[in-house]
Amino acid sequence: MRDADGAHLVLLGRFELLTGRGDVVLPKGAQRLLAFLAIHHGDAVSRQAAAEQLWPECRRQRATANVRQALWHLRRATDQPVVDLSVDRLRLSPAVTIDFCRAVEAAHHVVSATASAGVAELVGALSRDLLPYWPEEWLTSERRRWEQVRLHALEAIAQHFISAGAHLAALEAAFTAISIDPVRETAHRSVIAAHLAQGNCGSALRHYQHYRALLHRELGVTPSSHMTRLVASQAAL
Repeated sequence: MRDADGAHLVLLGRFELLTGRGDVVLPKGAQRLLAFLAIHHGDAVSRQAAAEQLWPECRRQRATANVRQALWHLRRATDQPVVDLSVDRLRLSPAVTIDFCRAVEAAHHVVSATASAGVAELVGALSRDLLPYWPEEWLTSERRRWEQVRLHALEAIAQHFISAGAHLAALEAAFTAISIDPVRETAHRSVIAAHLAQGNCGSALRHYQHYRALLHRELGVTPSSHMTRLVASQAAL
């Protein structure tokens, strides 16, 4: 959601910049620069570092020119400054909100058990990849970090809903985590815990058997003793 006096940058699931004019159409170079600055969470970045990271295949002079061109397109396309400039440093304007940064912050609140309202809505944000289909190398480490943030948050959300007796919501959060990492045991364990909390021992056993077969097929290993004991406490395996 765009703030009244600012702009909103969407990075989860797609790229989109929203300002008072609505959806801003930008060339790829300007999109890349905005996303790069957003990933740095408001920290200032040197123009040269941005040029080298965003256009590693180009010579230094050409890459620096690409940064200048991207900044020109941003000034021309937006009705407000979205990048703060100094002599050789760039920073995303504080007036720009970022869905990715908001989701990361909310996820950390959930994991630390300080969240209250809006937990269900957060699952939607956590289900989305960071700038999918962008082949940028500089996104690799941030995508890995985002994956771990969302997995831990989704599992914490599932436990939150299990404790609250909201079993369907718990299952939705757990299955969202599984869609991100299909062999992650703690996510599958959350599914089993939700079934058991609801009294559905058969569903818990079926899911365990499905996961055991998946692990054997994909990795040639078996579930942990912790997971086996979780199911064995309710059903004979």
